[in-house]
Amino acid sequence: MLDLAAIRAAQPRVMEAAIRTPLLPLPDTDLLLKLEILQPIGSFKIRGAANLVGQLPASELRRGVLTASAGNMAQAAAWCARRLGIPCTVVAPDTAPEAKLAAVERLGAKVIRVSFDRWWQTFSDRSYPGVEATFLHAFNDERVMAGNGTIGLELLEDEPDLDAVIIPWGGGGLAAGIATAVRALRPQCRVYAVEVETGAPLAASLAAGSVATVDYQTSFVDGIGSRTVFPNMLELARELLDGSLVVSLDEVRDAMRVLVERSHVVAEGAGAAALAAALSGRAGSGRIACIVSGGSIGAVKLAEVLGDRNVPDRE
Repeated sequence: MLDLAAIRAAQPRVMEAAIRTPLLPLPDTDLLLKLEILQPIGSFKIRGAANLVGQLPASELRRGVLTASAGNMAQAAAWCARRLGIPCTVVAPDTAPEAKLAAVERLGAKVIRVSFDRWWQTFSDRSYPGVEATFLHAFNDERVMAGNGTIGLELLEDEPDLDAVIIPWGGGGLAAGIATAVRALRPQCRVYAVEVETGAPLAASLAAGSVATVDYQTSFVDGIGSRTVFPNMLELARELLDGSLVVSLDEVRDAMRVLVERSHVVAEGAGAAALAAALSGRAGSGRIACIVSGGSIGAVKLAEVLGDRNVPDRE
């Protein structure tokens, strides 16, 4: 069950692999940056993966692990597998950045590239033909959400009077985990998801009152965005969130530039999306924490994004 007790219980397992990241101010603003880019793999995903793997029985671990990921959960699964000396296989969409997949392979994992639709189907199947391994779901697993929720505990330890939190929405596991902790400890705090205009199924689903499908387009914001949401994740979003804020690619690009120029922080597109929403004013005023979820972006793509040139889908 995903609740505050499960999140607190996850902390020791998470801290075996992750670090307690700082919450730093964006200069000359009331905005705060939760720098998950400083994790060993450059992403928050190590928290959920560590909590999930830490609860698997030895019989399941011996089979090795399998995950579906565009890059960050893949790195988290590969990192945990290497630490345990077990094999790891990753099913990745053919739109995934080469920089992320190269990092996965450096960690010793096998990568299977498939179409975006086949990749998304793997989340529902929780398996892949020909791979006999224990599946690690990137977001739709309460153990993963509880691991992610430790970010919420840290936020309120560092800033007890927080007014709002903005969280990137990919599949929803990060938002559900953090929101569960924040709702339990500071119910008056506003909690928002953030999506990008090229793939914002949560906003569409919340507006429709049921699961909706959108026209997903690939972009340099590759860590979030999809065509639809899982029904149970939509229910959690309705229960826990104050809404989903949709930002444009230009707003994300500007936020990435702000992070580099004012905070000397390099974030991937998904990692800058929360700041993009905060800078737009859509989340209101006050002490607002932006989850800078990851920094897995190659140098070529980063230069193109910051240089305002056309950005390829792949490096």
